[in-house]
Amino acid sequence: MKREPLAEAVATGGPAPLIELEGVTRTFRSGELAVKVLHGISLEIHCGEFVAIMGASGSGKTTLMNILGCLDRPSSGTYRLMGEDVSGLDRDALARLRREAFGFVFQSYNLIATSTAIENVEVPAMYAGLPGEARRARAAGLLAMLGLADRLEHRPSELSGGQQQRVSIARALMNGGDIILADEPTGALDSRSGDEVLSLLEGLAARGHTVIVITHAPEVAARAQRIIELKDGRIVRDDVPAVGAAPAASGLPSAPPQGGRAFLNETLEAARTAVRALRANLFRTALTLLGIVIGVASVIAMLAVGDGAKRAVMERISSLGTNLLLVRPGAPNQRGQGGSIATLVPPDAEAIGRLPNVLAAVPEMTGGVTIRFGNADYQTQVMATSAAYPVARDWRVARGTFSEADVRGYASVVVLGQTVVDNLFQAGVDPIGRFVLVNNVLFQVIGVMDVRGATPWGADQDDTLIVPLSTGSLRLLGQRHLRTVTVAVDDLARIDETQETITHLMTERHRAVDFQIRNMASIVQTAAETQTTLTVLLGSIAAISLLVGGIGVMNIMLVNVSERTREIGIRMATGARTRDILQQFLGEALVVSGLGGLIGVGVGLGAAALIGAFGRPIEYSAGPVALAFGCAFLTGLVFGYMPARKAARLDPVVALAAD
Repeated sequence: MKREPLAEAVATGGPAPLIELEGVTRTFRSGELAVKVLHGISLEIHCGEFVAIMGASGSGKTTLMNILGCLDRPSSGTYRLMGEDVSGLDRDALARLRREAFGFVFQSYNLIATSTAIENVEVPAMYAGLPGEARRARAAGLLAMLGLADRLEHRPSELSGGQQQRVSIARALMNGGDIILADEPTGALDSRSGDEVLSLLEGLAARGHTVIVITHAPEVAARAQRIIELKDGRIVRDDVPAVGAAPAASGLPSAPPQGGRAFLNETLEAARTAVRALRANLFRTALTLLGIVIGVASVIAMLAVGDGAKRAVMERISSLGTNLLLVRPGAPNQRGQGGSIATLVPPDAEAIGRLPNVLAAVPEMTGGVTIRFGNADYQTQVMATSAAYPVARDWRVARGTFSEADVRGYASVVVLGQTVVDNLFQAGVDPIGRFVLVNNVLFQVIGVMDVRGATPWGADQDDTLIVPLSTGSLRLLGQRHLRTVTVAVDDLARIDETQETITHLMTERHRAVDFQIRNMASIVQTAAETQTTLTVLLGSIAAISLLVGGIGVMNIMLVNVSERTREIGIRMATGARTRDILQQFLGEALVVSGLGGLIGVGVGLGAAALIGAFGRPIEYSAGPVALAFGCAFLTGLVFGYMPARKAARLDPVVALAAD
């Protein structure tokens, strides 16, 4: 990549002034109060000069330096850098100038406390788009040149004041540092370290850099080739030397190329910077993560429990049959009499069975009985029905047979449910072919039903006997009226039509509406809707904790911005654009949310598994996991944007002045 035209011009110099100010003023306003700090400053600085701007505190020298370094804007007047008027440039254009043409050396060093020496030096080149390997090599070379080769991985707190200022100088030179702006560079140093720093600045000026030192000390100003003195915002002295020959080559490592940065590289750099910043305060990061983790884990666990309960309920309801119509005795508004209402008879079932779309119409009678085998007695329910019962109920006979011939022949045969088998027969005894007493009537066991399990309301479906309708009616129950006619339809899509047909048939047969029809498909649909509502409710409750976690992210990020305002100013001074700062802080929020989301997914799945270990039904699916993680990431994006935007819109001068 080629260097920008302005940076190239700064490097090569020319007959025109490098810096030219005409009638520059700066006024600060606080409400209606206006304080004018600079009063019509006009001056020229040529390439390669070593200039000292001196004056007492409050004379306006730091304000002038901020304007010269494009950290601040003049209230009026013109500022030209190599002939280009920079007074009206936007924030990013000024950031480009700071990145390409300037290097800053501050009295308080302004190093990023959480970064090592080499990482601090790398910052300007990072914003210039220099690849990581080349960037690190150049930073190491500059630090070695300044005598800090053995301090590359030391943090500022592990360096002396003189060493920190050397790191600051190396950072100023990272992108070339054609113009070095040093604000009281020796103010915080002892005399020996201060003399070393001034010697370094003299050497840079001798190598072709334009060095501008801001100082209040005459002995420091005396080391410069030219002294500009300010008093009350006006120039009262300017020892302008004659413009000499072109400056010598710097002898420093060549400046890195300046240019655009790929979006992917920008994103990766922002992510790396975010991770370093978060790692610097692990306890706070952990607390921020906790809110996201709890939110995501709650969503996943709650939805897994809700979906599991829904599946279990639906399986139990579906086990009763979804293609069934249950015809029961009694008018629709008749309550409290249950199966004692005598309005259904076996011929009703036979008539219904002849209707279109009816797969089977099964008459059913039930009652309590006592069954005995050997010395064992057991109380259970008997179901007197037809041979079509297993077909209608989709409940197969696991072993043995049950035929219509048994019904027609009044056979004393019985099919047992698995619960009855378990309670009546010892382990290893085959019940098929055995004789049992049912209410003291001898029956032969001809089959065992498949295991069915419990109903949605907890009743054990396997705790039953099945006998032929004729035999049960005559010899066990002593009645001919039916408790239920179970109708299995062939085409489920026509179940409502079939229900209307049965209603019409039964009304004609009975000359009254003395029956009720329950549509199992409607019950299943209602149950599904109810369970879905409950699952959504559980998920919504869990989502509240995720929202609270997001608010926690925003709060912590706002605190971060407040605590790291100076760092933001440092990054802006070294060339960070609005987008760079926005990406960094937004990246931190996204890293926290993304990492919290991943941990939350693991915790949520683990919590669901633990709940499942205690016998609760659990349903795992990718949807809730993706939803929870996506919401966590979106939470970081939404709640992190405001703090990131606040950081990106800070004024560089105000940010650098923050405590």
